[in-house]
Amino acid sequence: MNLPNKLTVLRIILTPFYLLAMLVEFRYHYLVAALIFIVASLTDMLDGKIARKRNLITTFGKLCDPLADKMLTTAALLAFMELDICSIWIVMIVLTREFLVTSFRLVASAQGIVIAAGIWGKLKTASQMVFSIVIMLAIHLFECYSWDFAILSTVSNVLLGITAVLTVVSGVKYIVDGVKVIDISM
Repeated sequence: MNLPNKLTVLRIILTPFYLLAMLVEFRYHYLVAALIFIVASLTDMLDGKIARKRNLITTFGKLCDPLADKMLTTAALLAFMELDICSIWIVMIVLTREFLVTSFRLVASAQGIVIAAGIWGKLKTASQMVFSIVIMLAIHLFECYSWDFAILSTVSNVLLGITAVLTVVSGVKYIVDGVKVIDISM
């Protein structure tokens, strides 16, 4: 297994540890969760750069890299929902897009076609990761200074709402592009 694929697998492995740090209370657990999430997010940036630079692009990477991203970002949304700082509607929009895109990927794969993530999907993932980190650091600060979590909930939902819009745009773009290369009549 090459280095980019190992980084993808590392991101998958880090995801449950991130969720554990978010949900199990111990001193500075939100900060620990944010650090784990940051490391996992950096593996996403690095695996793609290394794969392209060293010509190590594989079918495994094309399929599993977006899956690892979905696992990590979905874990963040679920944690935020558990903390009551994320609307269930945002989670539903994101998960619906993810299931649709994954379904298209599976159909394409069954037809011997690999559809890599496009720029809109990358923007969507980057915004989810950056906004999630901002929210986690804000949670840590709000907890340290006993600030009102109602404000945090509003800020969180605005930031995640932006990612939901990018999620819809990237999903529509992916499906429109996918229909052009796969046979959906099968």
